[in-house]
Amino acid sequence: MGASDVNRLDLSPTAKKAALLLLEAHPEVEFTSGRRDLVSQARAMAGNVAKNPKWIVQTYKSNKASKACQDWVDHNPKASKSEIEAGLLAVLKKLGKDAGQISKHLTGDAFDVKPVTKNAEEIKATIKRLPGLSEFLDKEGGQTVWHAQF
Repeated sequence: MGASDVNRLDLSPTAKKAALLLLEAHPEVEFTSGRRDLVSQARAMAGNVAKNPKWIVQTYKSNKASKACQDWVDHNPKASKSEIEAGLLAVLKKLGKDAGQISKHLTGDAFDVKPVTKNAEEIKATIKRLPGLSEFLDKEGGQTVWHAQF
C-alpha cells in the first residue's frame, strides 16, 4: 500500500491528506473504500441490508436520504440483494443532490480502513487525531468497520 493506492481512492483534498498521514504512520494499513458513486454506494448498502433490514437506520444519521432508503427497504421486505441494490439506487437517484446526505463517501470525504487486531488501538488513536476528522466509527450497524469521515 502506498501513495498511489491512496490516489485510487479519489478522496477530497482533506481526506487524502489524512489518508497519507495515516499511511505514513502505519504503512500496514489497508484502505477498503474511498469515494463512491451512487452505484457503488447502493451496492455497499445492499450487502448490509440483505443481512440486516434495519442496517440503514442503525448506521446512518436520520435525514431525508436515510429515511427514503429505509422506507424503501421497509416496503420491500422480501427483496433479494440485487433487488435491494436496484431499489436503493433508484431512491438515491431520485433524491438528486440530497442523496449526498447518506454518506460522505459520495463526496470523497470518507474512507474505510480494514480492521486489524495487531496495533488496533494505536491505529485507531492515530485515525482519531487526523486533521479535519469529523467522525470515526469502528462499528456500523453492529458490524466492525473502521470509517473515517472529514
